[in-house]
Amino acid sequence: MSNTEPRKAGRHFLQIPGPTPVPDRVLRAMHSQILDHRGPTFQKLALRVLEKVKTIFKTTSHVVIFPASGTGAWEAALVNTLNPGDKVLMYETGQFATLWNAMAKRLGLVTDFIPSDWRTGVDPQKIEEKLREDKGHAIKAVCIVHHETSGGLLTDVAAIRKVIDEVGHPALLLVDTVSGLGSADLRHDEWGIDVTVAGSQKGLMLPPGLAFTAISAKALKASESAKQPKGYWAWDDMINANKSGFFPYTPATGLLYGLDVAVDLMHEEGLDNIFARHNRWGVATRACVKHWGLENLSREERYHSPVMTAVLMPEGKGADAFRKLVLETFDMSLGAGLNKVADKVFRIGHLGDSNDLTILGALSGVEMGLELAGIKHNKGGVQVAMASIAAAHQRPVRAAAE
Repeated sequence: MSNTEPRKAGRHFLQIPGPTPVPDRVLRAMHSQILDHRGPTFQKLALRVLEKVKTIFKTTSHVVIFPASGTGAWEAALVNTLNPGDKVLMYETGQFATLWNAMAKRLGLVTDFIPSDWRTGVDPQKIEEKLREDKGHAIKAVCIVHHETSGGLLTDVAAIRKVIDEVGHPALLLVDTVSGLGSADLRHDEWGIDVTVAGSQKGLMLPPGLAFTAISAKALKASESAKQPKGYWAWDDMINANKSGFFPYTPATGLLYGLDVAVDLMHEEGLDNIFARHNRWGVATRACVKHWGLENLSREERYHSPVMTAVLMPEGKGADAFRKLVLETFDMSLGAGLNKVADKVFRIGHLGDSNDLTILGALSGVEMGLELAGIKHNKGGVQVAMASIAAAHQRPVRAAAE
């Protein structure tokens, strides 16, 4: 026999904020035999999926699906709507907002990147101030991250749309919801989003590999005069091919099988029920962290995330060593801190195809890890989380009939 580590019994706890565990029905769907992507059977699948996925974005507009990561969807959003030299307004909510800003610069766009300390979501007042100063309407797009995965920060997109409208500014609204879609409410049409960017590996409960851009009529109109070089990311090629149920190049057929079933699963549960359980987990996790005496990276309640919680380590304690201990001892993966908060935070994912008991198990692993690592904390945080989740399930008692 080869000299390997002993087998670990039970399931691995994947508690990173994506990729997330994939439901069995989705896995089985992706085990289907590969189709001829120019044939009639695939055509039916594609037409069905392209229509069904709109319901998750809450839109009646086009949703273009690329074989790519969310980063590809970022690029598609920028190159299809903007011209070299255009000014875009962005907000430093964390690592992913920072990367989107860097991409925009590489594409020859001029960015006004509002600085932040990575502990709050987008402040609508600061967006309003910038837009009011822009009397000549040099700003062509406002680009924000709906859910910032590096810090567990949720931005009120409707509030951003409101200030753009109140100022009367014509800028497009581009929103990254790679880790928000399917976990936190997102309304492409109602909130007046022009391009919604998403990925498959978070709340949609699929493996990585699909990138999405939901496109408003205004964004589609802007694409007609956008002169950024584009080939792979061109919306017009995709939309024209999609009309008949096909793609301009080889699609990710296995992932589309999975997406077909994943959307069904989401509607079987109900989107509002999905958002409710994510909110329940977020409240319970934050209560647990607070009881431990540790600090949530998200500083203000209005920005707290239902998707994940980033926990600041005490001074002198490294987050990476703690994550390693938890992985080796309890077979649980926690998310790493990124960039400015590298080795300063660990991230607890509470999203996707999960349930109350799994989240409580994950919190138990963290609390035991704190004990083993010698990190000062108040014991009993998991009990606090249990009480929070139990309370969320309590039904009001009906008053006795008189």
